[in-house]
Amino acid sequence: MIKKKICVLGAFAVGKTSLIERYVNSVFSDKYHTTIGVKTDQKDVKSGDKDVRLIIWDINGEDDYQKVKPSYLTGASGALIIADGTRKDSLAVAMEMMELIKTTIGEKPFFLLINKSDLRQDWEITREEIEDLKDNKINILITSAKTGDNVEKAFTELTGSIIENDL
Repeated sequence: MIKKKICVLGAFAVGKTSLIERYVNSVFSDKYHTTIGVKTDQKDVKSGDKDVRLIIWDINGEDDYQKVKPSYLTGASGALIIADGTRKDSLAVAMEMMELIKTTIGEKPFFLLINKSDLRQDWEITREEIEDLKDNKINILITSAKTGDNVEKAFTELTGSIIENDL
């Protein structure tokens, strides 16, 4: 079995833990719990003909008071960077996380997830902004931890990219 570390990063309260809970345990809770430091989960999956154990690092949200420690990224094979569609400022933090990944661990596969598609009517991030990011070759998926939309797809596609990157 191949073991791969995936880091999940983003601003404070964008839904990182909820997305992981939805993926690993197929559950969603409206209760908010702040992640302090790092919480890890794992899930065994199949990618092509390979058995893969994903070790998922749920890293504390970044805000004015708490910064992501670059050492948390060491050894990561890829990342999911999360923004909250209802908070435009979370997209700026996501862009900072992309730079942190590149400078800390180099060019690794990652996806930008714009979360909370179930609250689309309240979004501050526009379709045009998302299209601009796609034009810059950023892999983006619109997700909802609440409904499960594209959650499995995000982890599956990231895992496939990681395996492909290893060849």
